[in-house]
Amino acid sequence: MQKKRVFFISLAALLLLLAGHVSATGTFDNRFVEFDDAPLEEPLSFPEWFKLSFLDLREDIREVQEAGKQGLIVYFGQKYCAYCKQLLEADLEAEDIQAYVREHFDIIGLDIHGDRTVTDLSGMELSESALAIRDKTNFTPSLVFYNADGKEVMRLRGYYPPYRFRAALEYVADAHYKAENFRQYLARADVPLVFDPGDMNDEPVFLREPYMQDRSVIPGDRPLVVFFEQGNCHACDVLHTGPMRDPEIMTRFEQLENIQLSFWSDTPVVTPSGERLTARQWGERLGLFYTPTLIFFDNDGSEIMRVDSVVQFYRLRNVLDYILSGAYHEYPTFQRWRASRSPRLLE
Repeated sequence: MQKKRVFFISLAALLLLLAGHVSATGTFDNRFVEFDDAPLEEPLSFPEWFKLSFLDLREDIREVQEAGKQGLIVYFGQKYCAYCKQLLEADLEAEDIQAYVREHFDIIGLDIHGDRTVTDLSGMELSESALAIRDKTNFTPSLVFYNADGKEVMRLRGYYPPYRFRAALEYVADAHYKAENFRQYLARADVPLVFDPGDMNDEPVFLREPYMQDRSVIPGDRPLVVFFEQGNCHACDVLHTGPMRDPEIMTRFEQLENIQLSFWSDTPVVTPSGERLTARQWGERLGLFYTPTLIFFDNDGSEIMRVDSVVQFYRLRNVLDYILSGAYHEYPTFQRWRASRSPRLLE
C-alpha cells in the first residue's frame, strides 16, 4: 500500500516544537486570541481553493472517496465575521495547514445567511441558512468534519488558534476518533492542554465553594454560567485582562450566577441536572477540550449554549445579551438572533 504523504511532523514533536501556540522565542503570539472582533467593513469571500461544489453532500463524499482523501469539511461562515477572517487568514493561509487540508480533505463553504439549496447526506434539500440553524451553528466560523464514509466525526464551533486547528485536522485525518474523543486525544499528547496546577484569575462575581448547582427540582433565580479554566492558560488570561475588564460586560455578568472550575481538578460539584461529579469528570462528560470554556444554563438547568473557542469583546457582550434577554426562547441559534438585530446581516 502506498505510504500516506505526511505534511506534519509527528504529533509529539509538533507539540513540543510549538507548544502549539508558542513562538520560537517562548512567547505567545497574541494575534491568535486578541483582535478586533467587531463586524468587518468589507465582506469576505471563500478562498478560491475551496471546492467548487454543486452542494450535494452525497456527491461531495463520493468525490472524497474517489480522490482517496480522508474526509469532507463543511465550513459555515458569514460575510462580515471577524472570526471567519481569522480562520481564513491566520489558520488556512499558513502554508503547512493549507497543504495538509488540501491533501487530506475537500472543503466547501456555506453562508449561514445564504439561500442556496444544499442536499444533505440523507437526501434532504434545504437552504444554507436552514442547514445552519439545524446544525446549531451558534458561532461562525463553524466546521463540520465528515469521514470518507459520510459520518460526522468532529465539529469546531468558533475560531481556534492554529495550534488547536492543526490538532483537530490530524485527529480526523488519522482517524483517532475511532478510539478516543478529541479531549482524550489532546490530554494524551498535547502539552499545552495539560499544565501543572497554577493560579487562575479570580473575579468578584465568582461564587465560592461548595458548588451546589442543582436546578432539577427547584429552579434557579437567574441563569448560570460555568467558567472552565486552568492555570498557566494564556487565553484565560486574555479573557480576564481584556473583555472582563470592560464595565458593560461585567455589569452583565453580575446579573448571572457565576462559578469558576479548574479544568483538571477534583473539586466536587453538584451539576445543574443534580449529578454529583468532580470538575474533571463533568468536563469529560461535556467533552470539553479548550480553555477558557463558558457554559450557560437556564433556570431549570438546561444548557443554553457554550462558548468554547476564542472570544473577544463584541461576541461576548452579544452572547450575554442573548442570554439575559431570554432571546434563546424565541431564536433557535445565537446567529439568528444576531441577524434579527442587524439589517446588514438580514440582507
